[in-house]
Parts: sequence; C-alpha cells; structure tokens
Amino acid sequence: MGGAVVDVGPTGVKAPDGGWGWAVLAGCFVITGFSYAFPKAVSVFFKELIREFGVGYSDTAWISSILLAMLYGTGPICSVLVNRFGCRPVMMVGGLFASLGMIMASFSTSIIHIYLSTGVITGLGLALNFQPSLIMLNRYFSEKRPLANGLSAAGSPVALCCLSPLGQVLQYQYGWRGGFLILGGLLLNCCVCGALMKPLVPPKSAQNKELDEDEDKEPEVKGNKKKAKLLDFSVFKDRGFLIYTVAASIMVLGLFVPPVFVVSYAKELGNEDTKSALLLTILGFIDIFARPTCGVIAGLKWVRPRCVYFFSFAMLFNGTADLIGSQSKDYASLVVFCIFFGISYGMVGALQFEVLMAIVGTEKFSSAIGLVLLMEAIAVLVGPPGAGRLLDATKNYMYVFLLAGCEVVLSAVVLATCNFLFIKPKPSEEADKLESITATDDCTAEASSRGPEMIGDEEKGAREEQEKATKEEDKNSEEMAEFRPKSITVDSQEVERFLKEPQQNGSMAACPETCL
Repeated sequence: MGGAVVDVGPTGVKAPDGGWGWAVLAGCFVITGFSYAFPKAVSVFFKELIREFGVGYSDTAWISSILLAMLYGTGPICSVLVNRFGCRPVMMVGGLFASLGMIMASFSTSIIHIYLSTGVITGLGLALNFQPSLIMLNRYFSEKRPLANGLSAAGSPVALCCLSPLGQVLQYQYGWRGGFLILGGLLLNCCVCGALMKPLVPPKSAQNKELDEDEDKEPEVKGNKKKAKLLDFSVFKDRGFLIYTVAASIMVLGLFVPPVFVVSYAKELGNEDTKSALLLTILGFIDIFARPTCGVIAGLKWVRPRCVYFFSFAMLFNGTADLIGSQSKDYASLVVFCIFFGISYGMVGALQFEVLMAIVGTEKFSSAIGLVLLMEAIAVLVGPPGAGRLLDATKNYMYVFLLAGCEVVLSAVVLATCNFLFIKPKPSEEADKLESITATDDCTAEASSRGPEMIGDEEKGAREEQEKATKEEDKNSEEMAEFRPKSITVDSQEVERFLKEPQQNGSMAACPETCL
C-alpha cells in the first residue's frame, strides 16, 4: 500500500553470474572500500583536531572507534530495513546519511559534535550501504560468487591506498573543515552505487504464471505476507551458523591489532616515521592482489565444497604470521611479516562473507549477516583497546602480537574442529536411498489420492475396451469366411451322415472331401 517493493528475489529467478551483476560488483567494490577504509582515512585529520579542540589523541581515536562500532553494531537494523524496503532504497538513504554526517562535521564546534556527526551519522550511512551491497552481490552471483567476493573485498585496500593520501592533500590545501566537506561530497557516490542495485526480475512467462497462481491462492499469499519476518532468528538453530559466529567473534579480537600497532612497532625499533609508515603501504599492496587470487582459488570445484576449512586455514595462516612476526628485531623482518600478513589478511577478507553465504544460503543471508556483525562489533570494541592495555602494562610489542596471534589461531581451531565433529555431510548412498523412497511414496500417495471412485471408473473403461476388441475380431472372422473359396468349404450335413453310417470290415471309408 504505497510501500517500496521488497527485492527479496523471486524463487524462480536464477543468479545470472554476469550481465548486470558486474555493475553490482563495481558498486559493491566502491562501497566496501568506503566502509573499511574511511575510518582509517579520517585519522589523518587527528592532529589538526587535537590542536583545534585541545583534546588528547585518545579522545580523537574515539571517532574511528564509533565509526567501526556503527558499521558493525547496526547490522540487525540494516537487516530489518532491507527485509522491509529492499536494498536499493536503503542504500540511497545510507549514502545521504554518510554525506550529511561529514558535511555537518565540517561546522563542528566541539569534539562531541564530531562524535555525533562523523561517528554516528556517517557510520550509520556506511552501514546502510555495506550490508545491502553484500546481499545484492549474493543474489547476482552463484557459480562465480567466490571470485565476486574476492574482487569486491579488494576495494578495501585500494580505497585505503587512495583515501589516506587524498586526506593529507585536502588537509594541507583546505584544512580539516574543507577536507571534511569535500569528503562528504565524495561519499555521495554511495547513492550512485545504490542506484546500481537493480532487483532481479523473473522472465515474463514466469511472471504470468506467478500472477495466475496468486489469483488462485490470494488468501494463502496474504497469510504468507503476514508471516514475513523482518529479522529471522531461526538462523541460530543452524549449527554451522553458530560455529561460524563464535569463531568470527574470536578472530576479530586479534585480526585488526597488527595493522594498528605495526607502525609503532617499527618506530620502537628505531626506524624513521616515513620508513615505518611504508609498512602499511606494503601490506595494502599485497592485500590488493591477495583477495581476488583467493577468490579464484575458492571457486575451484575441489575447494568450494570445503570453503569452511579453507577459511580456517586462512585464519591459521594469519595467526601464525602474527606469532612469528612478534619475534621481529629489525626492519627487514617487519617487511617480511607485512608481506605474509598481507597475504593471509587478504585471504580472510575474501572468504569471511563467502563462507557465511555458503552456510545460511541466499534467503537467510540478510538476517544472518546483521546478527554476525552485531557479535563482531563487541569484539571490535574490545580487541584493540585490550591490546593497548597489555602494551601499557608490559611495554613490549612482542606480547601484543603474541596475544593477537593466539586469538586468531584459536578461532581457526574452533571453526575447523567443530565443523569436523558436529557437521557431517550425508553420504551419496543415503541420498540415493532417500530419493528412491520419496519416489515410491509419491507414487503411493498419487494412487491413494485417486480414491475408489476413480479406480472403479478405470475398470469400467477397461472392460468396454475389451468388449469393443472382441466385436471387431468377430467381424473380421466373418469377412474372411465370405472370401473363402467354395471348393474348400464342407457341408456339415454330409459330415454328420458320414459319421453315422456303419462301415464294413476291410472296406475303405470314403471321405466326402476326397470322393468325386
């Protein structure tokens, strides 16, 4: 009644795996880049904000923390809005919110105003774009979905390499207020990306069939609409989803710690600021190529059915890199650490949502991703501050990297072990038996559904057909008798008389057929 059309995806529509899906992938690439890179790009303006408002570094660091908290913590709200209004309108509104927050922040007079504008409003706008873009990507790609996820995830390192230098240039040319204003205009591109998210429409023939079925079953359709859930909590009944949520929450505790502390670690070893900052550039450059490559590998026939274990391997690789990197004593060893960490970090980024899509499916993904992001939001807020407190207590970066590595390795062990023990695929033989049983059940059900009246009618029809066949045979035999030659025909009276007359001994019986 005047509401937006919900693009939940018709059941008869198959994922095109191309076509307009590539435009959707391009929009998802840009949205992913803004969502993950923007909280880090804003940190370029922190020194100017400290001078402007007379606050400490920890106070300005809350801006990025609130941005990330809104991006992860508003997941259920995004799921409800997507299930109610659809992906495209939610993303359009989200783009306006993201831009409005940065524009309002350029007129701020206190750090609290920036918390509310940049942190809350812009963070909410980015969240309203990030989650629906992944949902649409899942609908448009099925066979090529691992590759699509890898390409879209590559938007994060690409945007980070572009937005951070851009922020420095804007700060130098226009100050932090002008920089915020220009970045707010840049975020309007989220509306353009939202416009690309065209809902999937079934073919015309399928539409006509659906309309006919809807006319015949109007009360059932109305009942289904009433039962539609804005947030499906039934995903918690799935063991695979529960295992994934627990493992992902543990992983996030330590996943983002090394990129935050690696520059400070290099400075602690006596390296220059520019040389230390180069480590993040190396990490991001490796990450750009690692994500699409991992997507290609995950799409292989042998790997895709085992993508959960491939994801656990990526987490194990990442955690092991942290543990080995904690023993770094010079700049060269940190460079090697950033290379391997960039590879493993890209693998995790390319696989985390692909695995979730494979576990819950397309229908429940919109609700599942919101609930997962909510759980991860708690870990995001706890992980880096906890590592910071450990650093304050020990004054040694080695323990920070050891803690992060142990958390990520633990998440990999939980995911792989629990899936191996509690989620076992059914063997093919059992599947074949089930199919045969269902086929026989269907046949018996059809026979029983016909009832005794239908069976009686079939018997009457069979009898009538038999009688018709016998009549036709009699007619054919009479016609053959008419065309038989007279020399061959025998009179029945002569045959009876021949059988009744007595015969003499030694005399030869005369056969009426042989006598002249």
